[in-house]
Amino acid sequence: MTDRAPRRILIDNGWVVTGDPALGTLTGCDVLIEDGRITAVGPGLPGDGAEVIDARDMIVLPGLVDAHKHTWQSAVRHRCTELDLRTYFGEMFGRLGPLYRPEDVYAGNLLGALSAIDAGTTTLMDWSHVQNSPEHSDQAIAALRDSGIRAIFGHGWPLVDLPAWIAGSDRPHTDDVRRIRRELLPDDDALVTLHLAGRGPELSTLEATRADLDMARDLGIRTSIHMGCGPEYGAMAAIAQLGRAGLLGPDLSFVHCSESADDEFAMIADHGSAVVLAPQHEQALPGIGHTPIDRVRAFGITAGLSTDTETAGAADLFTQMRAGLAAHRSQLAEGRTRFAAKLDAFSVAEVFAMATQGGADTLGLGDRIGSLSPGKRADVVLVRATDPNLFPVTDPVAALVCSAHPGNVDTVLVDGVVRKRAGSLVGTGAGSIDRARELALASHRRLLGG
Repeated sequence: MTDRAPRRILIDNGWVVTGDPALGTLTGCDVLIEDGRITAVGPGLPGDGAEVIDARDMIVLPGLVDAHKHTWQSAVRHRCTELDLRTYFGEMFGRLGPLYRPEDVYAGNLLGALSAIDAGTTTLMDWSHVQNSPEHSDQAIAALRDSGIRAIFGHGWPLVDLPAWIAGSDRPHTDDVRRIRRELLPDDDALVTLHLAGRGPELSTLEATRADLDMARDLGIRTSIHMGCGPEYGAMAAIAQLGRAGLLGPDLSFVHCSESADDEFAMIADHGSAVVLAPQHEQALPGIGHTPIDRVRAFGITAGLSTDTETAGAADLFTQMRAGLAAHRSQLAEGRTRFAAKLDAFSVAEVFAMATQGGADTLGLGDRIGSLSPGKRADVVLVRATDPNLFPVTDPVAALVCSAHPGNVDTVLVDGVVRKRAGSLVGTGAGSIDRARELALASHRRLLGG
């Protein structure tokens, strides 16, 4: 399997959910890809000299965008499904995190990235807070590259000497991010790029946060920060602290914000920042707080969806779409929001947009991915509409949001390269699923003693 995109690919005769308001959803439609870029969408496109992918009986959609995932934890899946938030912190960051070797990070990232592709996710924000050494970061990046996914590596902090990094820390973010920017990830147009996974005023002093953001802005990278994840952190009003300090901006995204105050959501909106939601985890992991989709919608904030951690939830965005749809519709129906008068019904199209264009916008990639628009990179997914759980399809967006699962994903292209075909991942060598399983099992046994 080559990692180079064929010069021309024609996705032929599909039910195309473009995610582009100007194009809408089209039946019997083709998607033409040239040199890894979408060049045309419409019926009867010329396929001369192209590799043809038959999309009859398929729903064709933009690749899903996972805007926040602790990918390094994927080899210890389901470890924390019965825990609350505090106990999860103790298990993954206090006990297991310091035990992670660089090869454990590689194994988790490779397995997590391949399972994302398998589930129709073509872009992943790898929120990596296991920077126990420079080699840990290097191996995280190597695994993302070997998988073939479009990824953002979010550089975090070490899990050794942890209290000194997250308990009102005055330490600046580790300077190794400068080396990574200079030597490994200098190109913002590459398949794997760089963000800062920041601590923010909930874990460090405001002065340290200012220094971290100054560094990120000097390097020309965006920053993602967990905020309001549980009542204790919500009470710190960290977003408001950033606002008063003049540090908010469109290069910031905030994860969860479940217990952040209403005025902080107004600040996020006013400064063009974004919010990343993980509805399954916010609803099912005790201690985070309810998913704040109502406030994201009420304040008109750009929002994406995430799978967060596979230690406590599913690896696919179909699950997150369903969890978010159910949580917010229940909230509206039962009057459990202060913003009911400002909110229309929550549609399947809106939650689908959060998993595609919204996630891309949240990551600063909305001009190149997130919809099947001519000119964008060819991150494309084909789902079998004839599978028993989907057939017959009345509304393709409703089918994707309400019923689809990773097993329905037939074909996945990332940047014009086929990464899944006829229901099976096609990576070979370093990026093969067999190798990922072998490495993940060894890591799992070493870390958990099983």
